[in-house]
Amino acid sequence: MSEIEHSSNNLPSLRPSGRLKKTVVMVGMMGAGKTAVGRALAARLLVPFLDSDAEIERAANMTVPEIFQRDGESFFRQKESQVIARLLDQRCGVLSTGGGAFLAEANRRMITQRGVSVWLDADLGVLWNRVRHKDTRPLLRTSDPKATLGEIFRARVPIYAQADLSVVSDGQASIEDMVDRVVRVLATRPDVLEPY
Repeated sequence: MSEIEHSSNNLPSLRPSGRLKKTVVMVGMMGAGKTAVGRALAARLLVPFLDSDAEIERAANMTVPEIFQRDGESFFRQKESQVIARLLDQRCGVLSTGGGAFLAEANRRMITQRGVSVWLDADLGVLWNRVRHKDTRPLLRTSDPKATLGEIFRARVPIYAQADLSVVSDGQASIEDMVDRVVRVLATRPDVLEPY
């Protein structure tokens, strides 16, 4: 079998897995893979990919760390809620949110009413391996970022567990494998993903 014939046998996996009826909102800790998996999921489902942090940065013409430094976290969270509400009103797609977005009860309620939340559930070791070399996380700009991440993790996990659906992000799966996992859980909700 030639390389071309062999690769063409994989084409069905490139077709969309169904018709999206509600926006899928990726939630979870920093480093869980919300953006990478969300972008690949949107490509698989042939829908727009949206990122609430990127939208906030575009509107403010500043990075998230700059907004935190200049205006504080509470100002950022207020803008974040407004942006998520606006994005949920657009055409169905996949929306990646910042790690703190799901903490606000009003955001959780809005996401569940107008979309579906999917928690990428990664353990602390996986998260630390992914974020420890990055300086783009304003909440980790402390004297002991690993301990800070642990505190944030323990405080947030019970809230992320309230998401409509969850998928384990174990650090071993490829992005495409993670997309497969998300599609499988979405398929359990015909009100979200209608099979072709």
